[in-house]
Amino acid sequence: MQIEIAAKCLAELGHPTRLQIFRSLVKEGNQGAPVGDLQSTLDIPGSTLSHHITRLISVGLISQRREGRTLFCIAQYEKLNELMSYLQDECCINEKDDANTQCV
Repeated sequence: MQIEIAAKCLAELGHPTRLQIFRSLVKEGNQGAPVGDLQSTLDIPGSTLSHHITRLISVGLISQRREGRTLFCIAQYEKLNELMSYLQDECCINEKDDANTQCV
């Protein structure tokens, strides 16, 4: 993952409402959650929720699928894993050999 992409993902997750939406979707698993359920659960006005969902889609953290009249939002775990890997990639590479420290 390039630093610019990681920064954009982290910027979008840096907003409390978007982080709350994303965490809710991560809990739902691969089936995702209907937008209406997210709106009810998180008590967010529809237009506000739509705005935040669009921002998360724009960086690839969530996707949407339609089933009949229901629109589902799904967390994109591959993108989440890429972001986590990017953050941990070089963990402790500059650490001196010290028996008292532990790397993640």
